[in-house]
Amino acid sequence: MTRDRIIRLRREAWGFATGSVFFAVGAVPQYAEAVGPVTTNLTFVVGAVFFTLAALIQLALSGRQPPRRSTNPADRADWWAAAVQFVGTLCFNVSTTEALVTVMDTDSHLSDGWRPDAFGSVCFLVASGLAVVATRDRHTLWDKHARMWHGTWLNMVGSVFFALSAVGAYTLPASGDLVSLFWANLGTFLGALCFLAAALLSRRSIHTGGTPAAVS
Repeated sequence: MTRDRIIRLRREAWGFATGSVFFAVGAVPQYAEAVGPVTTNLTFVVGAVFFTLAALIQLALSGRQPPRRSTNPADRADWWAAAVQFVGTLCFNVSTTEALVTVMDTDSHLSDGWRPDAFGSVCFLVASGLAVVATRDRHTLWDKHARMWHGTWLNMVGSVFFALSAVGAYTLPASGDLVSLFWANLGTFLGALCFLAAALLSRRSIHTGGTPAAVS
């Protein structure tokens, strides 16, 4: 493994880890009450940016082209997992930025802020499922260490929590209330912790001595 690739792997792992920390902190009600809606939503915006940068590194890491007819099933699933995840992070960029713009209006309230984006959550679920498929036959991957079970399943659990938070954040048309503010926050918090754990485990598998890296 070249030094350049090791550096890129580290940046990917730290990008996901940093983004996860921002999302976890932003979902804590006490933090939101202490810093106010603008800073809370800015926290989510920064976290989404780190997610997107890390996802872009992951997508481009191997230098592969989109799958072709001759691509083996594991590599196909692996590439699409990274691509769909990248799209999901872009969805979170849009939703977090829109929420930040909204709360900067002096007439807005704390409850007007960021809520988990449904499209982004669906993308994360699909990407996690594809990653599990790729991990099942990881011995045939472009790099057999590109997917590891601890990373793919932690990301799957995190994606499920993000999906639950999106359901909790659904606004009821009649009353304008959320289905469950509790689950909107808790799902985001627990999901972010799962992504953080996966990123840190991935980071620990990267060695400068040339040992293959395990990318979650």
